[in-house]
Amino acid sequence: MSRIGKLPVEVPAGVTITVGDKDITVAGPKGTLTVPIQANTTTKVEGNQIIVTRIDDEPKSRAWHGLQRALINNAVVGVTKGFEKKLEINGVGFRLSGGPKEIEMALGFSHPVKYKAPEGIELKTDKMTITVSGIDKQQVGQVAAEIRALKKPEPYKGKGIKYVDEVIIRKAGKAGKK
Repeated sequence: MSRIGKLPVEVPAGVTITVGDKDITVAGPKGTLTVPIQANTTTKVEGNQIIVTRIDDEPKSRAWHGLQRALINNAVVGVTKGFEKKLEINGVGFRLSGGPKEIEMALGFSHPVKYKAPEGIELKTDKMTITVSGIDKQQVGQVAAEIRALKKPEPYKGKGIKYVDEVIIRKAGKAGKK
């Protein structure tokens, strides 16, 4: 049995779970998310716990078992606490400005780079740090990856946009003549 899938999902106070035919709706203080129901799993709400079980022991069912539980847990955490990722801009002459929906960056190109956040995502800027926050874990990660892709960190000086906890492995430059 899946080690992740067999764990029940704790539902905190203030969160309502509605299990439909094709999806599960999770509503909480920060918003509402829907999770599609995977084909070979069943979901039951018992008290303040959600229990996910699988129908058979086929390899695909076993994989979807853990996935279904993880998606539900991420939805519950998202509507209660939310998710955030932090990005850091490194480089001489690089600048950052903007508000909760759109940021503008000078990244060494001939033009400023603008990024508009999709619905449900908030961008906060603080000096050279961007904080991407929202209730959908997948969407927060996607937006952070899109912003990072605008100017990936290069291995010689480390210039570019990187995650705060990311370690850039540096390469040695030219050795020079002896």
